[in-house]
Amino acid sequence: MKFHLESWGIHLVDRFLAVWPRKKPTSTQIAACRIISHRGEHDNHNVMENTLAAFDAADHAGVWGLECDVRWTADLEPIICHDPDLTRIFGRSARLNELTFSQLNDRFPQVPSLSDVVKRYGGRRHLMIELKEEIYSKPEYQGRKLGQTLAPLTPKKDYHLLSFNSGIFDRLRMAPADVFIPIARLNAREISRQAIQKGYAGLSGHYLLVRRQHLERHRHRGQKTGTGFINSNNCLFREVNRQVDWLFSDCAAEIQRTVDRFKGNQV
Repeated sequence: MKFHLESWGIHLVDRFLAVWPRKKPTSTQIAACRIISHRGEHDNHNVMENTLAAFDAADHAGVWGLECDVRWTADLEPIICHDPDLTRIFGRSARLNELTFSQLNDRFPQVPSLSDVVKRYGGRRHLMIELKEEIYSKPEYQGRKLGQTLAPLTPKKDYHLLSFNSGIFDRLRMAPADVFIPIARLNAREISRQAIQKGYAGLSGHYLLVRRQHLERHRHRGQKTGTGFINSNNCLFREVNRQVDWLFSDCAAEIQRTVDRFKGNQV
């Protein structure tokens, strides 16, 4: 209940800030921003989130990065899906951790594996891979599996790993600390402190929760910051002016077009 109230409140503030005019950044500032498509370009009617079709659309739009969510099948194959089951997206109550990868692929071929995403976009689009909060029954094996799947890519240069539960990073131990990015909810101060203490890549979270003092603290230590969800030009300008490094968006293609026009001095 508390989480839903928080989301409702943030949604209202999002709508207000979307129409609050912001100072336009300089061309140098806008050129430095990195737009990341959150679950790909989707409407969950014609194009479903976290599918290759959604990522293809984002890729075609020229975004810098793709955000995707990793969960595990019954036989511990990392696959791309936000929810623990397929009810919301595909109208089926099947739970991912009760299906083998073969069963999932036969019944729901739209659900890609992490390997599919790496092979299709790795090295061309930066991958922001969120490890969902769930039971890691065999963390050593799962850490090795992730490492093997991501082996064709270069850590930090080609991908980062995110999670709301930074304890997952400690359990997997499959990459250097500076590949990991903790995501803050209302605990941004504590997560920021932890990210600095453990030498993570930086901090991410909703732009209302990642405050200016967090940005300055991480910038001073050579770490980066990411905020979401940047779904309007005014929010884009606000975050670029705050020198946020990674901008996550639910309409990244549209935001990327704004960035491209701005770079060409056409805004």
